[in-house]
Amino acid sequence: MAKGPRLSSLSRVAAPARGVAQRFGLLLLMTAAVALLVLGKTHSDAIRHLRVMAVEAVAPVLEVLSAPVISARHAIAEIENFWNTGRDNRSLREQVARLSKWQIIARNLEQENASLRALLVPVLDPAPQFISARVIGDTSGLFVQSALLNAGKQDGVERGQAVTTGQGLAGRVVEVGQRSSRLLLLTDLNSRVPVTMEHSRHRAVLAGDNSARPRLTFLPANANVNPGDRVVTSGHAGVFPPGLPVGIVSSVMDGEAHIQPYVDWARLEYVTILRYRAVPVGDIERRNEAAADAADATALDGASSTAGTDP
Repeated sequence: MAKGPRLSSLSRVAAPARGVAQRFGLLLLMTAAVALLVLGKTHSDAIRHLRVMAVEAVAPVLEVLSAPVISARHAIAEIENFWNTGRDNRSLREQVARLSKWQIIARNLEQENASLRALLVPVLDPAPQFISARVIGDTSGLFVQSALLNAGKQDGVERGQAVTTGQGLAGRVVEVGQRSSRLLLLTDLNSRVPVTMEHSRHRAVLAGDNSARPRLTFLPANANVNPGDRVVTSGHAGVFPPGLPVGIVSSVMDGEAHIQPYVDWARLEYVTILRYRAVPVGDIERRNEAAADAADATALDGASSTAGTDP
């Protein structure tokens, strides 16, 4: 029975102290903040050392307290991965089935293509050789869009060779030294590249205009060009190999199409120089004549064998 009056008396004594603390707590905190600001201006070294000591004292405690949080986070991530495993497996099975179907179609087309090539005896362009180089300088400006490469004549680089990246065509070599060369980008005002629309096969010339999106010129009047169409090199004039990816049509306005190149100019670091030479016209004619002579000889042999077997 004595505890009740004792607790009530303690609460009556603590109530005024609690009210004073609540009333002056904010004032004390503001005073401490102002004092710390003044000390930070007048005694910056002391405050810095004090802050370092406080961080060093608190860091082990924070590390111990953060360990359960990190463990819980890892456990939640593992549970989520386990929860999504079934869905991922189903998706992967569907992708495998779809890719298997396309693999069968691709193999059939490959065999059919090989059979047709054997019948037609086409003259194929030689495969280009590759020279890897690194961009060592960017000389782009308001009037010139080019870059310097660390490969030159001693590496087999020649003027006019195509330069590509992992994304697509970057430009062509315009100047060659013994150990360096200059790359003229697709966006330069002097850049002209024969291209073709990948699906419609309409031919055009990609002309740079010192902007991020070069334009297509010499398009046929009836060409149907839409945003999103892929543009590749046509191989005309024998400078660029055919089929190199260039970019996609970004906009078509007033009959003029602009291209968004695949190459990211801001991240142009390593490039590949193509040592490519198209088959000369004389060689093509000689190969065609040789193929025609071989076909005539085969026909004559067949006719003579047929005549010899007739009664």
